[in-house]
Amino acid sequence: MDVLNLHHLRLFRAVARDSTLTGAARTLNLSQSALSSQIKTLEASLGHDLFERRGRGLALTEAGRIALDHAEAIFRTADDLTATLRNAGTGRKALRVGALATLSRNFQIGFLEPLIGRSDVEVVLRSGAQADLLRALEALSVDVVLTNLVPARDASSPYLVHSLSEQPVSLIGLPSAAGSAGRPLADLLADEPLILPTPESALRASFDALVEQMGIPAKIAAEADDMAMLRLLARAGAGIAVIPPIVVRDELSTGMLVELGRLEGIKEEFFAVTLHRRFPNPLVAELLQTFRNRGD
Repeated sequence: MDVLNLHHLRLFRAVARDSTLTGAARTLNLSQSALSSQIKTLEASLGHDLFERRGRGLALTEAGRIALDHAEAIFRTADDLTATLRNAGTGRKALRVGALATLSRNFQIGFLEPLIGRSDVEVVLRSGAQADLLRALEALSVDVVLTNLVPARDASSPYLVHSLSEQPVSLIGLPSAAGSAGRPLADLLADEPLILPTPESALRASFDALVEQMGIPAKIAAEADDMAMLRLLARAGAGIAVIPPIVVRDELSTGMLVELGRLEGIKEEFFAVTLHRRFPNPLVAELLQTFRNRGD
């Protein structure tokens, strides 16, 4: 049996990603003929064609798709090993965190609190769209992704989804609206202008289902896809915000905002997403365990 040539495998992955020999050869700074020859050598070694011609491009065969899955796993493991061992024995450890751009900052700080201020730890925070963060997770550019959206998964998905917390959702407004506290929920929802998450969020879907069930036409004053913006709109008096109290924890403690009512049956869930890794960052496990212990 031929020994698998990892150099050939890396070239194969480049062609598979580009779908053309010409583009991959340009990226790799190789001649197209040299690249084609090495792909043929890999195919001969594996005993299967990995590509088939489709129009002007190349498409993976079934064997090619299987080979690409294994190639990605091999190179993820290699990158993981390199990153882990390169930092072994160093005085400071790094934790790279990706967080959904719209996620509550208070929740993020609460999750990272055990590491904040530690002289042996550097925390690197990156925010963005979920798809971009998950790609960064698979590329080992981040160690964990914090989100309130469960990523799509199937039997081949590499993700581990850790449920961290369920937060209640309330109606939050200025102290001038304090006279509304204690009013029936249906009256509040029907009479007051509301600040809502945008329709694509899970929280908004739950809220829309609630008001439809109650037969209430909600008066929407503003919508935002960012928890920080919902908080600022509530502070500005744009209306009553439908928001987890943790997002406005500081404003509630100082009396800048008040909780007018709790939306029973609606929860905001928070998750940490990690990968199956041979060399996981131990700081991730430390944070997850600390967070679980808080709930005990």
